[in-house]
Amino acid sequence: MGGELGAVALLAAVLVVAVVRPHGLPEALVAVPAAGVVYLTGLVSTTAATEEVERLLPVLVFLVAVFVLARMCAAEGVFTAAGHWLAQSSDGSARRLLLRVFVICVVVTSVLSLDATAVLLTPVVAVTAARMHVPAAPHIYATGHLSNSASLLLPMGNLTNLLALAASGLTLVHFAGLMLLPWAAVIVIEYAVFTTVFRRELSGPVLSTRAEPRETPVFALIVLALTLIGFVATSFVGIEPYWAAIAGAVVLTGHALRGGRVRPLGVLTAMDLPFIAFVIGLTVVVQAVVSEGLGQWIDGRFPSGDGLPSLLLLALVAAVLANVVNNLPALLILLPFVEGTGPVAILAVLIGVNVGPNLTYTGSLATLLWRRVAQDNGVQPALARFTALGLATVPAGIVVGVLALWMSAQLLPFA
Repeated sequence: MGGELGAVALLAAVLVVAVVRPHGLPEALVAVPAAGVVYLTGLVSTTAATEEVERLLPVLVFLVAVFVLARMCAAEGVFTAAGHWLAQSSDGSARRLLLRVFVICVVVTSVLSLDATAVLLTPVVAVTAARMHVPAAPHIYATGHLSNSASLLLPMGNLTNLLALAASGLTLVHFAGLMLLPWAAVIVIEYAVFTTVFRRELSGPVLSTRAEPRETPVFALIVLALTLIGFVATSFVGIEPYWAAIAGAVVLTGHALRGGRVRPLGVLTAMDLPFIAFVIGLTVVVQAVVSEGLGQWIDGRFPSGDGLPSLLLLALVAAVLANVVNNLPALLILLPFVEGTGPVAILAVLIGVNVGPNLTYTGSLATLLWRRVAQDNGVQPALARFTALGLATVPAGIVVGVLALWMSAQLLPFA
């Protein structure tokens, strides 16, 4: 009992620091020492800790490469060009601007991760809305929501996706094939709710703007396109997809360095190694919590099989747990109990931990980052409105998303 309570207390401390981040300190500040404590006290064996880190290594390499790729895209002007396109193509309609914000968010989240949308795209959208003299709320809330819910399609969209992909045994192409319908269904629900809830803000006139022409970052866009092709190609030939991410990151970094758009220290910062240390520490602490009693409590209570009722229950439990302990720990806790059921069950849990965080600020680290960035750009998200949007989108998104997943599993031969 003492070990169980100690492990839970350490996990709580890790999550509090990760959520609050006092004085902007990195999430790893408590996570790494906490992992050391559970290791030194024997709550996690050397073998178990080593195996867990080795299992995570390909996922973390992929994540670092995507982090660098996103930051180099920002340095090359990809996000500035996106803002220019938003302003120019939305001239005359706030509703049209929202539609284009959805398109941009979906693409950026899927290809460059939810953090790129929350941190790099949100300021661009805020500036564009201010320049066009339209209410910022619909568009800013859209970047927050879609940084989570639009991350379902591709593994690089979310760290949770990379972990689920590794556990499922699916190739990148098979993963995307199964998640295509759920992803599309969730986005349609988000758009329908946003256009309904914000109908007044979207009905006003938009200031006609003619921004100065900007050079299209052709090289960066070509590298991104080739990187995506590389993801697909490596999946077919049995090569780890992180090699395509590394190649894209190296090429784009070299181009940015030669052009003086980034410095070597900026590349190191883009790798976000403190966050990688946080993920490793958190994983070891969660393993201790599961092994010290939580695992026995969960075992036998989780539904078995991949029928529709079981998939719905898995997703709903995952969503609730994500809002209690954050989505990354929720996935780490639940994965061991669904891995044996098959890939479709794992993807149902993934829907829960990716869509569920839109219900509360603390559901995902990306949402917390988005809130800070929005505030820094003069937009103060209201808790009541955020919660109302979550209540309108999350339950429907999970139910329809899981139904779409179940249908995809019936139709696709590799499921």
